[in-house]
Parts: sequence; structure tokens; C-alpha cells
Amino acid sequence: MSDLILLIAIIAAALIYDFFNGFNDCANAIATTVSTRALSPRAAILMAWVLNFFGALSHTSVAATVGKGVIDPQQVSLTLVLAALIGASVWTGMASFSGIPVSVTHSLIGGLLGAGLVASGFKIIIFHGIKKIILAMILSPILGFLGGLLLIVVVSWIAKNSSFRKVNQNFKRLQILSAAWMAFSHGMNDAQNAMGIIAMALVSYGALTSFKVPLWVMIACASAMALGTSIGGWKVIKTMGSKVFKLQPVHGFSAETSAAAVIAGMSLIGAPISTTHVISTAIMGSGSSTRLSAVRWGIVRNIIIAWIITIPAAGMVAALLYLLIRSLF
Repeated sequence: MSDLILLIAIIAAALIYDFFNGFNDCANAIATTVSTRALSPRAAILMAWVLNFFGALSHTSVAATVGKGVIDPQQVSLTLVLAALIGASVWTGMASFSGIPVSVTHSLIGGLLGAGLVASGFKIIIFHGIKKIILAMILSPILGFLGGLLLIVVVSWIAKNSSFRKVNQNFKRLQILSAAWMAFSHGMNDAQNAMGIIAMALVSYGALTSFKVPLWVMIACASAMALGTSIGGWKVIKTMGSKVFKLQPVHGFSAETSAAAVIAGMSLIGAPISTTHVISTAIMGSGSSTRLSAVRWGIVRNIIIAWIITIPAAGMVAALLYLLIRSLF
């Protein structure tokens, strides 16, 4: 297979990956808003579509981390990149259609590591970059949980003299703003993954002399994610919006605001994280403020299991695909 055909295939696979990213993670931005009926599903998806797009165009710090901080770009082949992308997309697609809110970022990291280890062994891994990514992945859901818990406590204290009905009416309106910030911050982080991969492939092909993300790559990835968002992962929306904890507008606002703050902060320092992890734990934190039994921990357990298996599962798929593609071409 010629390098040009491989490059075209990589770009197509990256855009498909971003499509599934928006399809699965659409729930991150709008699930709580739809669940509390702050917005209709159609209006929520339209808002998420627009703000995901512009968030994706805002900067490329996360793209640089993905493109240069997971595996050594000097040892990367186009075959490796293609296998990693397809592995991540296959796992994410399976999870999306099953209604499992997995980490799309973890899927891609797993795909890169799985294909990279088969191709070149441990020498291809940039361990200090992996350390940064792992620390961010661990810290971000913890911050999401604590943020959701603390914010709902503060909000409850401020509104302690108001009626429950009035509080929910006010926060139903405020939740539109928190959902908008969540959608924008999601685009800031998750859309950067595919941008980094395409830029890595362009360097490997020789189309770029140094790592940078061209404008056309930014627009293409932002558009693919926005398209996935516009279709939406309705099963995932149901899981995130009602099965973890039956949300009221005040809980939705607290969860979205705290999650968006964590995601935006991590994006600004170039840390690729799981937006699914952050919003899920923020919902848990907000829900546990009422009482621990209010959270449906059985659903939480299933989500955590999916988180744990994502990197090795995507890695195994990518490794097998790398061996298959290399044997065929």
C-alpha cells in the first residue's frame, strides 16, 4: 500500500474517530440538560454541535501532547497510526452502540500503545509523556467528584431560604449556560486527539517538516466531531442523564459547571483527559450530596469497569490490526 493511500486512510480514520467521539461524548455536554428538561433534545444537540465546533478550533495544546507525548514520532509509521486509529474507533463504536459511556481518549491512547508495542517494543513509548497523561486521567475524575460535591453544597447553602421549586426553576435557566460551557470545553480537549494524530501522520509522510496542526486539519476534525454530536448517542445520554442519579436542575448545573472547569483547565495545560470520566464523577459527587444511596452504584460500577478495560481492549484491537495490515501490505 503506497504511503499516499495510507495517509488518506489515516485522515479518514481520524475523522471517523472524531465522529464517534462526538457521538459518544455528546452525552457529556447535554445529558443532564436533557434529563432535567432545561432544554429539549433538539435544542441541546444544536447548542452542543455549535460549541463543540468552536471549542475544537480554540487551540492545539492537547493535540501536541497526543501527537508527540505518547509514542516517539520519529519511530512512527503510517501503518502504526492507521491501526491505532481503527482500534480506537472500533472499541468506541462498540461501546457507543451498547450505551456504555467509555473514554474516547483512553481508547486512542490504548490504540497508540498497543500498535506501538507490537511495532517497536517499549523503546517507542515516551514514558514521561505517559506519566503526565496518566496523572491527568487519575486527577481529573477526582476533581470532578469533589467539584460536583462542593458546588452543590455551596449552592444549597446559598439557596437554603428559597423554596425547592423556585431553586430548580432558576437553575434550569442557569443550566443552559453550564451546558454551553461544558460543550465548549469538550471541544477544547477531545477534538484535539484526532488533530494530533493527523499532524503526526503528516510529519511521518513528509508533508510537514515539524509538528504543527494546519488550519484545514482543525476545521475537518471540528466538523467531524460536530456531526457526531448532532446525531448523538441517545443510549449514552439516557445512562448519563438518569441512570447514575435522577437529576434535578440544581444537580445538573453543579455537575456541568464543575466538570467544565476541570476540562477547560486541563485543556489549557495540554493534558488529554476523559471528559466522560469527569462529568460522570461530577454527577456522582453532586448526587452523593443528597445521600450516598441516591446514586445508583450498580450503574457506576459498570461504568468504572468499562473505564478500566478500555485501554487494554483498544490496545489489543489495534495490535491485531497492525499485524493484519502489515501482513497484507
